[in-house]
Amino acid sequence: MRRFGGRKLRLLVSLGVVAVAIAAMTQASSAAPFQALQVKYAIFTDCKGAFAFGYELDIGGANAALSEFAGARPKNKKKPSAGLIGGTAGGAKLTSVGYACGDDTPATILKEIRRLMVQKDADVMIGPLSGDEAVATANWAKNNPQKTVIIGTAGSQDPTMQIAPKNLLRYHGDGAQWNAGIGEIVYKKWGWRNAAIIMDDYSFGWTSAAGIIADFCAIGGKITKRVFPPLNTTDYSAYVRQLPAPDKVDGYFWVVGGTGTDPAFKAFEQAYGRLKAKQHSGNLFLWFLTGVAVAPRLKDAYIGGFGTGPGLKTAQAAAYEKSMKKWYPDLPATDAFVYNYYNAAHALVEGLKASKGRVGAALQAALPRTLRTGYSVSNGGLVKLDSRRQAIADQYPMQITNIGGKPGVKIAGYVPAVDQTFGGTFSPSKPAPGRNFPPCVKKKLPWQGKIQVVTNGKITNQFVK
Repeated sequence: MRRFGGRKLRLLVSLGVVAVAIAAMTQASSAAPFQALQVKYAIFTDCKGAFAFGYELDIGGANAALSEFAGARPKNKKKPSAGLIGGTAGGAKLTSVGYACGDDTPATILKEIRRLMVQKDADVMIGPLSGDEAVATANWAKNNPQKTVIIGTAGSQDPTMQIAPKNLLRYHGDGAQWNAGIGEIVYKKWGWRNAAIIMDDYSFGWTSAAGIIADFCAIGGKITKRVFPPLNTTDYSAYVRQLPAPDKVDGYFWVVGGTGTDPAFKAFEQAYGRLKAKQHSGNLFLWFLTGVAVAPRLKDAYIGGFGTGPGLKTAQAAAYEKSMKKWYPDLPATDAFVYNYYNAAHALVEGLKASKGRVGAALQAALPRTLRTGYSVSNGGLVKLDSRRQAIADQYPMQITNIGGKPGVKIAGYVPAVDQTFGGTFSPSKPAPGRNFPPCVKKKLPWQGKIQVVTNGKITNQFVK
Protein backbone atom coordinates (compact mmCIF):
# COMPACT_ATOMS: atom_id res chain seq x y z
CA MET A 1 0.00 0.00 0.00
CA ARG A 2 2.84 2.33 0.85
CA ARG A 3 4.62 1.54 -2.44
CA PHE A 4 1.45 2.16 -4.38
CA GLY A 5 0.90 5.43 -2.52
CA GLY A 6 4.49 6.48 -3.24
CA ARG A 7 4.08 5.80 -6.96
CA LYS A 8 0.77 7.62 -6.93
CA LEU A 9 2.39 10.56 -5.17
CA ARG A 10 5.26 10.63 -7.63
CA LEU A 11 2.78 10.43 -10.53
CA LEU A 12 0.74 13.30 -9.13
CA VAL A 13 3.88 15.35 -8.62
CA SER A 14 4.97 14.64 -12.21
CA LEU A 15 1.55 15.56 -13.59
CA GLY A 16 1.66 18.71 -11.54
CA VAL A 17 5.00 19.72 -13.02
CA VAL A 18 3.69 19.08 -16.55
CA ALA A 19 0.53 21.07 -15.83
CA VAL A 20 2.55 23.99 -14.52
CA ALA A 21 4.80 23.85 -17.57
CA ILE A 22 1.84 23.77 -19.97
CA ALA A 23 0.20 26.65 -18.12
CA ALA A 24 3.42 28.67 -18.33
CA MET A 25 3.76 27.95 -22.04
CA THR A 26 0.13 28.87 -22.65
CA GLN A 27 0.50 32.11 -20.74
CA ALA A 28 3.72 32.99 -22.57
CA SER A 29 2.25 32.22 -26.00
CA SER A 30 -0.88 34.26 -25.30
CA ALA A 31 1.21 37.21 -24.16
CA ALA A 32 3.59 37.09 -27.15
CA PRO A 33 2.40 38.41 -30.56
CA PHE A 34 1.83 35.86 -33.30
CA GLN A 35 4.80 35.68 -35.63
CA ALA A 36 4.64 33.96 -39.00
CA LEU A 37 7.59 31.66 -39.58
CA GLN A 38 6.99 32.05 -43.30
CA VAL A 39 5.59 34.87 -45.40
CA LYS A 40 4.41 33.79 -48.82
CA TYR A 41 4.37 36.40 -51.57
CA ALA A 42 3.53 36.52 -55.27
CA ILE A 43 4.70 38.93 -57.96
CA PHE A 44 2.02 39.92 -60.46
CA THR A 45 3.14 41.11 -63.88
CA ASP A 46 2.44 40.46 -67.57
CA CYS A 47 4.06 37.94 -69.87
CA LYS A 48 1.53 38.36 -72.68
CA GLY A 49 -0.29 41.25 -74.36
CA ALA A 50 0.77 44.84 -74.90
CA PHE A 51 3.07 44.90 -71.85
CA ALA A 52 4.70 41.48 -72.07
CA PHE A 53 8.07 43.23 -72.21
CA GLY A 54 7.61 44.16 -68.53
CA TYR A 55 7.84 40.57 -67.23
CA GLU A 56 11.55 40.35 -66.44
CA LEU A 57 11.78 44.09 -65.66
CA ASP A 58 9.11 43.96 -62.97
CA ILE A 59 10.38 40.75 -61.40
CA GLY A 60 13.93 42.09 -61.53
CA GLY A 61 13.01 45.28 -59.71
CA ALA A 62 11.24 43.39 -56.92
CA ASN A 63 13.95 40.76 -56.65
CA ALA A 64 16.69 43.38 -56.43
CA ALA A 65 15.00 45.05 -53.44
CA LEU A 66 14.48 41.68 -51.72
CA SER A 67 18.18 41.00 -52.27
CA GLU A 68 19.28 44.46 -51.10
CA PHE A 69 17.12 44.67 -47.98
CA ALA A 70 16.12 41.09 -47.05
CA GLY A 71 19.30 39.12 -47.70
CA ALA A 72 18.05 37.14 -50.70
CA ARG A 73 20.20 36.56 -53.78
CA PRO A 74 19.35 35.97 -57.45
CA LYS A 75 19.67 32.49 -58.92
CA ASN A 76 20.55 34.08 -62.25
CA LYS A 77 21.50 37.77 -62.59
CA LYS A 78 20.60 37.73 -66.28
CA LYS A 79 17.15 36.17 -65.78
CA PRO A 80 15.11 37.56 -62.86
CA SER A 81 12.32 35.02 -63.36
CA ALA A 82 14.77 32.28 -62.39
CA GLY A 83 13.96 33.38 -58.85
CA LEU A 84 15.75 34.04 -55.57
CA ILE A 85 17.57 32.07 -52.92
CA GLY A 86 16.87 32.88 -49.28
CA GLY A 87 15.50 36.07 -47.80
CA THR A 88 14.08 36.97 -44.38
CA ALA A 89 12.31 39.99 -42.92
CA GLY A 90 11.09 40.55 -39.40
CA GLY A 91 12.22 37.06 -38.44
CA ALA A 92 10.05 35.45 -41.12
CA LYS A 93 11.29 33.44 -44.07
CA LEU A 94 10.25 34.95 -47.40
CA THR A 95 8.87 32.36 -49.82
CA SER A 96 7.78 33.09 -53.38
CA VAL A 97 4.74 31.15 -54.58
CA GLY A 98 5.41 32.22 -58.16
CA TYR A 99 4.92 34.88 -60.81
CA ALA A 100 1.65 35.81 -62.49
CA CYS A 101 1.42 35.72 -66.26
CA GLY A 102 -1.02 38.50 -67.06
CA ASP A 103 -2.04 39.91 -70.43
CA ASP A 104 -3.33 43.35 -69.31
CA THR A 105 -6.93 42.07 -68.93
CA PRO A 106 -8.98 41.80 -65.72
CA ALA A 107 -10.14 38.26 -66.53
CA THR A 108 -6.60 36.89 -66.69
CA ILE A 109 -5.33 38.69 -63.62
CA LEU A 110 -8.30 37.44 -61.57
CA LYS A 111 -7.54 33.91 -62.74
CA GLU A 112 -3.92 34.38 -61.65
CA ILE A 113 -5.05 35.83 -58.32
CA ARG A 114 -7.08 32.68 -57.65
CA ARG A 115 -4.06 30.54 -58.54
CA LEU A 116 -1.47 32.36 -56.45
CA MET A 117 -3.38 34.13 -53.67
CA VAL A 118 -6.10 31.52 -53.06
CA GLN A 119 -4.84 28.12 -54.16
CA LYS A 120 -1.22 28.76 -53.15
CA ASP A 121 -2.33 31.00 -50.27
CA ALA A 122 0.13 33.87 -50.72
CA ASP A 123 -0.07 36.48 -47.96
CA VAL A 124 1.15 39.41 -50.06
CA MET A 125 0.81 40.43 -53.69
CA ILE A 126 3.33 42.74 -55.38
CA GLY A 127 1.70 44.05 -58.55
CA PRO A 128 -0.03 44.22 -60.98
CA LEU A 129 1.51 46.00 -63.95
CA SER A 130 -1.41 47.48 -65.89
CA GLY A 131 -4.37 49.76 -65.22
CA ASP A 132 -7.45 47.56 -65.72
CA GLU A 133 -5.64 44.78 -63.87
CA ALA A 134 -5.20 47.10 -60.89
CA VAL A 135 -8.88 48.08 -60.88
CA ALA A 136 -9.90 44.41 -60.80
CA THR A 137 -7.28 43.71 -58.13
CA ALA A 138 -8.48 46.58 -55.93
CA ASN A 139 -12.04 45.27 -56.02
CA TRP A 140 -10.77 41.76 -55.15
CA ALA A 141 -8.66 43.16 -52.30
CA LYS A 142 -11.70 44.94 -50.88
CA ASN A 143 -13.39 41.55 -50.45
CA ASN A 144 -10.25 39.84 -49.10
CA PRO A 145 -9.02 42.13 -46.31
CA GLN A 146 -6.67 39.51 -44.82
CA LYS A 147 -4.49 39.69 -47.95
CA THR A 148 -2.10 42.59 -48.63
CA VAL A 149 -1.58 44.21 -52.05
CA ILE A 150 1.27 46.58 -52.96
CA ILE A 151 0.73 47.81 -56.52
CA GLY A 152 3.64 47.17 -58.88
CA THR A 153 3.60 49.86 -61.55
CA ALA A 154 -0.07 50.10 -62.61
CA GLY A 155 -1.10 53.73 -63.04
CA SER A 156 -4.92 53.80 -63.14
CA GLN A 157 -6.42 56.24 -60.66
CA ASP A 158 -9.35 54.15 -59.39
CA PRO A 159 -7.51 51.63 -57.14
CA THR A 160 -6.38 54.25 -54.60
CA MET A 161 -8.94 57.00 -55.22
CA GLN A 162 -12.46 55.68 -55.89
CA ILE A 163 -11.99 52.08 -54.60
CA ALA A 164 -9.16 52.50 -52.06
CA PRO A 165 -9.36 49.34 -49.91
CA LYS A 166 -7.34 49.57 -46.71
CA ASN A 167 -5.21 46.54 -47.62
CA LEU A 168 -3.91 48.07 -50.88
CA LEU A 169 -1.03 50.57 -51.11
CA ARG A 170 0.85 52.30 -53.92
CA TYR A 171 4.32 53.85 -53.51
CA HIS A 172 4.40 55.62 -56.89
CA GLY A 173 2.26 58.17 -58.69
CA ASP A 174 -0.66 57.27 -60.90
CA GLY A 175 -0.69 58.06 -64.62
CA ALA A 176 -2.06 61.57 -64.13
CA GLN A 177 0.56 62.46 -61.51
CA TRP A 178 3.34 61.33 -63.87
CA ASN A 179 2.26 64.00 -66.38
CA ALA A 180 2.32 66.97 -64.02
CA GLY A 181 3.94 69.92 -65.77
CA ILE A 182 4.04 68.66 -69.36
CA GLY A 183 1.04 70.68 -70.56
CA GLU A 184 2.47 73.89 -69.13
CA ILE A 185 5.87 73.21 -70.70
CA VAL A 186 4.57 72.81 -74.30
CA TYR A 187 2.29 75.83 -73.76
CA LYS A 188 5.29 77.97 -72.77
CA LYS A 189 8.12 76.43 -74.82
CA TRP A 190 6.36 75.58 -78.10
CA GLY A 191 3.50 78.06 -77.89
CA TRP A 192 0.75 75.46 -78.07
CA ARG A 193 -2.77 76.79 -77.52
CA ASN A 194 -4.95 74.19 -79.29
CA ALA A 195 -4.17 70.48 -79.27
CA ALA A 196 -5.72 67.09 -80.01
CA ILE A 197 -5.18 64.00 -77.88
CA ILE A 198 -5.25 60.30 -78.78
CA MET A 199 -5.40 57.85 -75.86
CA ASP A 200 -5.58 54.09 -75.26
CA ASP A 201 -9.22 53.36 -74.44
CA TYR A 202 -8.85 51.86 -70.96
CA SER A 203 -8.25 52.95 -67.38
CA PHE A 204 -4.55 53.79 -67.59
CA GLY A 205 -4.91 55.57 -70.93
CA TRP A 206 -7.72 57.68 -69.48
CA THR A 207 -5.77 58.44 -66.29
CA SER A 208 -2.58 59.34 -68.14
CA ALA A 209 -4.49 61.55 -70.58
CA ALA A 210 -6.35 63.14 -67.66
CA GLY A 211 -3.11 64.50 -66.24
CA ILE A 212 -2.10 65.99 -69.60
CA ILE A 213 -5.53 67.50 -70.20
CA ALA A 214 -5.75 68.96 -66.69
CA ASP A 215 -2.24 70.44 -66.88
CA PHE A 216 -2.54 71.88 -70.41
CA CYS A 217 -6.02 73.31 -69.90
CA ALA A 218 -5.15 74.76 -66.47
CA ILE A 219 -2.54 77.05 -68.04
CA GLY A 220 -4.97 78.15 -70.78
CA GLY A 221 -4.72 75.51 -73.52
CA LYS A 222 -7.69 73.94 -75.34
CA ILE A 223 -8.25 70.29 -76.30
CA THR A 224 -10.12 70.31 -79.59
CA LYS A 225 -10.40 66.55 -80.19
CA ARG A 226 -10.15 63.30 -78.17
CA VAL A 227 -9.62 59.97 -79.98
CA PHE A 228 -9.83 56.52 -78.37
CA PRO A 229 -8.15 53.50 -80.03
CA PRO A 230 -8.61 50.24 -78.07
CA LEU A 231 -5.58 48.77 -76.32
CA ASN A 232 -3.78 46.20 -78.51
CA THR A 233 -4.90 47.89 -81.75
CA THR A 234 -2.57 46.98 -84.62
CA ASP A 235 -3.93 49.21 -87.41
CA TYR A 236 -4.28 52.81 -86.23
CA SER A 237 -5.10 54.37 -89.60
CA ALA A 238 -8.84 54.81 -88.88
CA TYR A 239 -8.10 56.45 -85.52
CA VAL A 240 -5.38 58.76 -86.86
CA ARG A 241 -7.81 60.00 -89.52
CA GLN A 242 -10.10 61.18 -86.71
CA LEU A 243 -7.36 63.63 -85.62
CA PRO A 244 -7.40 67.14 -87.11
CA ALA A 245 -4.78 67.82 -89.77
CA PRO A 246 -1.44 69.35 -88.69
CA ASP A 247 -2.46 72.79 -89.99
CA LYS A 248 -5.58 72.78 -87.79
CA VAL A 249 -3.91 72.40 -84.35
CA ASP A 250 -0.69 73.48 -82.67
CA GLY A 251 0.12 69.95 -81.57
CA TYR A 252 -0.85 66.42 -80.61
CA PHE A 253 -0.67 64.61 -77.28
CA TRP A 254 -0.05 60.87 -77.65
CA VAL A 255 -1.15 58.43 -74.95
CA VAL A 256 -0.69 55.21 -76.89
CA GLY A 257 1.50 52.64 -75.21
CA GLY A 258 2.68 49.06 -75.11
CA THR A 259 3.07 47.61 -78.58
CA GLY A 260 0.95 50.39 -80.10
CA THR A 261 3.29 53.40 -79.99
CA ASP A 262 5.28 52.75 -83.15
CA PRO A 263 2.40 51.60 -85.42
CA ALA A 264 0.33 54.59 -84.28
CA PHE A 265 3.05 57.01 -85.39
CA LYS A 266 3.57 55.13 -88.66
CA ALA A 267 -0.14 55.52 -89.40
CA PHE A 268 0.15 59.26 -88.68
CA GLU A 269 3.11 59.63 -91.07
CA GLN A 270 1.23 57.75 -93.78
CA ALA A 271 -1.72 60.11 -93.39
CA TYR A 272 0.04 63.44 -92.77
CA GLY A 273 3.70 63.11 -93.72
CA ARG A 274 6.93 63.34 -91.76
CA LEU A 275 6.73 64.10 -88.03
CA LYS A 276 7.60 67.58 -86.80
CA ALA A 277 8.97 67.05 -83.31
CA LYS A 278 7.72 70.38 -81.94
CA GLN A 279 4.18 69.39 -82.86
CA HIS A 280 4.16 66.18 -80.78
CA SER A 281 4.11 65.49 -77.07
CA GLY A 282 2.56 62.82 -74.89
CA ASN A 283 3.07 60.44 -72.03
CA LEU A 284 5.94 58.16 -71.03
CA PHE A 285 5.54 55.79 -73.99
CA LEU A 286 7.05 58.25 -76.44
CA TRP A 287 10.34 57.16 -74.94
CA PHE A 288 10.35 54.49 -72.27
CA LEU A 289 10.95 51.08 -73.84
CA THR A 290 8.27 50.82 -76.52
CA GLY A 291 8.65 54.40 -77.69
CA VAL A 292 12.35 54.07 -78.51
CA ALA A 293 11.47 53.20 -82.11
CA VAL A 294 9.99 56.64 -82.78
CA ALA A 295 12.38 58.65 -80.59
CA PRO A 296 14.87 59.46 -83.40
CA ARG A 297 12.07 61.27 -85.25
CA LEU A 298 10.99 63.17 -82.14
CA LYS A 299 14.25 64.77 -81.02
CA ASP A 300 13.54 67.83 -78.83
CA ALA A 301 9.92 66.79 -78.14
CA TYR A 302 8.74 67.19 -74.55
CA ILE A 303 7.07 64.20 -72.94
CA GLY A 304 5.55 63.26 -69.62
CA GLY A 305 7.60 61.45 -67.02
CA PHE A 306 7.40 58.08 -65.32
CA GLY A 307 8.23 59.08 -61.75
CA THR A 308 11.93 58.49 -62.35
CA GLY A 309 14.79 60.94 -62.93
CA PRO A 310 17.17 59.68 -65.62
CA GLY A 311 20.45 61.54 -65.12
CA LEU A 312 19.42 63.04 -61.76
CA LYS A 313 22.60 63.72 -59.79
CA THR A 314 21.75 63.03 -56.17
CA ALA A 315 23.24 60.60 -53.65
CA GLN A 316 19.94 58.73 -53.40
CA ALA A 317 19.66 58.25 -57.15
CA ALA A 318 23.25 56.98 -57.31
CA ALA A 319 22.67 54.54 -54.45
CA TYR A 320 19.55 53.08 -56.03
CA GLU A 321 21.17 52.75 -59.46
CA LYS A 322 24.20 51.07 -57.86
CA SER A 323 21.91 48.59 -56.11
CA MET A 324 20.20 47.63 -59.37
CA LYS A 325 23.52 47.26 -61.15
CA LYS A 326 24.79 44.96 -58.39
CA TRP A 327 21.88 42.54 -58.58
CA TYR A 328 20.75 42.79 -62.24
CA PRO A 329 23.37 44.70 -64.25
CA ASP A 330 21.49 44.41 -67.55
CA LEU A 331 18.25 45.99 -66.34
CA PRO A 332 17.63 49.75 -66.88
CA ALA A 333 17.39 51.17 -63.35
CA THR A 334 15.78 54.41 -64.56
CA ASP A 335 12.87 52.55 -66.13
CA ALA A 336 9.88 52.71 -63.79
CA PHE A 337 8.76 49.17 -64.51
CA VAL A 338 11.94 48.25 -62.64
CA TYR A 339 11.88 51.17 -60.19
CA ASN A 340 8.29 50.88 -59.00
CA TYR A 341 8.50 47.15 -58.33
CA TYR A 342 11.77 47.76 -56.47
CA ASN A 343 10.05 50.28 -54.20
CA ALA A 344 7.02 48.02 -53.66
CA ALA A 345 9.24 45.14 -52.53
CA HIS A 346 11.36 47.46 -50.38
CA ALA A 347 8.19 48.67 -48.63
CA LEU A 348 7.18 45.04 -48.00
CA VAL A 349 10.49 44.32 -46.28
CA GLU A 350 10.24 47.43 -44.11
CA GLY A 351 6.67 46.55 -43.20
CA LEU A 352 7.57 43.01 -42.18
CA LYS A 353 10.44 44.29 -40.06
CA ALA A 354 8.04 46.60 -38.25
CA SER A 355 5.34 43.92 -37.85
CA LYS A 356 7.93 41.33 -36.68
CA GLY A 357 6.97 38.99 -39.49
CA ARG A 358 3.23 39.17 -38.92
CA VAL A 359 0.93 39.40 -41.94
CA GLY A 360 -2.67 40.48 -42.49
CA ALA A 361 -3.86 43.51 -40.53
CA ALA A 362 -0.61 43.71 -38.55
CA LEU A 363 1.46 44.02 -41.74
CA GLN A 364 -0.98 46.49 -43.30
CA ALA A 365 -0.72 48.74 -40.23
CA ALA A 366 3.07 48.46 -40.19
CA LEU A 367 3.75 49.14 -43.88
CA PRO A 368 5.62 52.45 -44.08
CA ARG A 369 3.72 55.67 -44.75
CA THR A 370 7.01 57.19 -45.92
CA LEU A 371 9.68 55.40 -47.94
CA ARG A 372 13.14 56.53 -48.99
CA THR A 373 13.41 56.04 -52.74
CA GLY A 374 15.96 56.73 -55.44
CA TYR A 375 14.38 59.69 -57.19
CA SER A 376 12.70 61.44 -54.27
CA VAL A 377 14.01 64.91 -53.46
CA SER A 378 11.22 66.72 -51.61
CA ASN A 379 10.05 65.79 -48.10
CA GLY A 380 13.59 64.91 -47.07
CA GLY A 381 13.97 62.42 -49.90
CA LEU A 382 10.87 60.42 -48.93
CA VAL A 383 7.80 59.31 -50.84
CA LYS A 384 4.83 60.02 -48.58
CA LEU A 385 1.49 58.17 -48.70
CA ASP A 386 -1.78 60.08 -48.36
CA SER A 387 -4.82 58.98 -46.32
CA ARG A 388 -5.83 56.55 -49.09
CA ARG A 389 -2.36 54.96 -49.08
CA GLN A 390 -1.39 56.58 -52.39
CA ALA A 391 2.02 58.15 -53.01
CA ILE A 392 2.59 61.90 -53.05
CA ALA A 393 5.64 61.93 -55.31
CA ASP A 394 8.07 64.16 -57.20
CA GLN A 395 7.63 64.21 -60.98
CA TYR A 396 10.05 64.88 -63.82
CA PRO A 397 8.83 65.94 -67.30
CA MET A 398 11.31 64.83 -69.99
CA GLN A 399 12.73 65.97 -73.31
CA ILE A 400 13.91 63.59 -76.02
CA THR A 401 17.50 64.31 -77.03
CA ASN A 402 20.67 62.71 -78.38
CA ILE A 403 23.11 61.07 -75.99
CA GLY A 404 26.32 59.87 -77.60
CA GLY A 405 24.71 59.92 -81.03
CA LYS A 406 21.75 57.82 -79.89
CA PRO A 407 18.25 58.82 -78.78
CA GLY A 408 17.95 59.52 -75.08
CA VAL A 409 16.04 61.66 -72.62
CA LYS A 410 16.96 64.41 -70.24
CA ILE A 411 14.98 65.91 -67.38
CA ALA A 412 13.07 68.99 -68.56
CA GLY A 413 11.72 70.06 -65.19
CA TYR A 414 11.14 69.18 -61.55
CA VAL A 415 7.64 69.21 -60.04
CA PRO A 416 7.82 68.42 -56.31
CA ALA A 417 5.31 66.46 -54.23
CA VAL A 418 2.44 66.01 -56.70
CA ASP A 419 -0.59 64.52 -54.96
CA GLN A 420 -3.29 62.38 -56.54
CA THR A 421 -5.96 65.08 -56.43
CA PHE A 422 -3.88 67.01 -58.98
CA GLY A 423 -4.56 70.33 -57.30
CA GLY A 424 -8.20 69.48 -56.61
CA THR A 425 -8.98 68.21 -60.11
CA PHE A 426 -9.77 64.70 -58.83
CA SER A 427 -11.33 63.34 -55.65
CA PRO A 428 -13.10 60.21 -54.37
CA SER A 429 -16.44 61.96 -54.91
CA LYS A 430 -15.70 62.77 -58.57
CA PRO A 431 -15.73 60.31 -61.49
CA ALA A 432 -12.62 58.34 -62.31
CA PRO A 433 -10.86 59.57 -65.48
CA GLY A 434 -12.66 58.49 -68.63
CA ARG A 435 -13.36 59.56 -72.17
CA ASN A 436 -14.98 62.83 -71.11
CA PHE A 437 -13.51 63.42 -67.65
CA PRO A 438 -11.83 65.66 -66.78
CA PRO A 439 -13.25 68.55 -68.81
CA CYS A 440 -10.88 71.16 -70.17
CA VAL A 441 -10.83 73.85 -67.46
CA LYS A 442 -8.49 76.77 -66.82
CA LYS A 443 -7.47 76.85 -63.14
CA LYS A 444 -4.55 77.37 -60.79
CA LEU A 445 -2.47 74.27 -60.02
CA PRO A 446 0.03 74.18 -57.11
CA TRP A 447 3.05 73.93 -59.42
CA GLN A 448 1.83 76.37 -62.08
CA GLY A 449 4.62 78.83 -62.81
CA LYS A 450 6.89 76.96 -60.38
CA ILE A 451 8.28 74.10 -62.47
CA GLN A 452 11.99 74.12 -61.66
CA VAL A 453 14.64 73.89 -64.38
CA VAL A 454 16.98 70.90 -64.20
CA THR A 455 20.42 71.45 -65.74
CA ASN A 456 22.90 68.59 -66.20
CA GLY A 457 20.98 66.50 -63.69
CA LYS A 458 20.90 69.20 -61.00
CA ILE A 459 17.73 70.93 -59.84
CA THR A 460 18.08 74.72 -60.03
CA ASN A 461 16.12 77.57 -58.44
CA GLN A 462 15.03 78.81 -61.86
CA PHE A 463 11.52 78.25 -63.21
CA VAL A 464 10.51 77.06 -66.69
CA LYS A 465 9.52 80.06 -68.84
